[in-house]
Amino acid sequence: MRYLCSSIGRKQLMSLTGLVWLGFVLTHMLGNLLIFVGADAYNAYSHALVSNPFLILAEALLAVTLLVHIYTGIKVTLENKGARSKKYAMPSNGEKAARFQSKFMIFHGSILLVFIILHLITFKYGQHYTTTVRGVEMRDIHRLVIEVFQNPIYVAWYCVALVSLGLHLSHGFFSSLATAGIYGPKYAPMISKFGYVYAVLVSLGFISQPVYVYLFAH
Repeated sequence: MRYLCSSIGRKQLMSLTGLVWLGFVLTHMLGNLLIFVGADAYNAYSHALVSNPFLILAEALLAVTLLVHIYTGIKVTLENKGARSKKYAMPSNGEKAARFQSKFMIFHGSILLVFIILHLITFKYGQHYTTTVRGVEMRDIHRLVIEVFQNPIYVAWYCVALVSLGLHLSHGFFSSLATAGIYGPKYAPMISKFGYVYAVLVSLGFISQPVYVYLFAH
């Protein structure tokens, strides 16, 4: 417990919980792409998730890791600000300079927290329609998605939040692996580039759903 409450312990907890969510958002994004396959495929995938007996454990893991990530993120941010209470006479640059994303991690992290809450209210606990796919009655989440993404304000908000996710992921991917010890002058540029590619693909994958629905699915 003394180690986990230490500065390095908190950073490694933040790294570990961040890696859990890095994996989750990727699989969630890939599942969302079934919207392009059709309503039955989309609803069947959603039904398979909600009917999985391990769903409660998975949701509990995500909830706990999110809370730990938020707590450690705030603590690390406050510690870093305290350590930088005196400004340098000359601004640092190059590799020593703080990345643009890292300076605003707490900002777009807050946007993402609001987004997660609203997302759960809108979809997980939103309007409940039913449909039948291959003889099995299930929730028609596809219909709800189509309805929600007809609202241009919600689509715009969704896109803003997912751009914030991309910024968060691009820095989080690199820093999580670095904190885990996967770092070095030889590999750092490659890891950084891979993190950017990962962040862009995940963000665009999520954004493609509301844009497609708003423009083409009526």
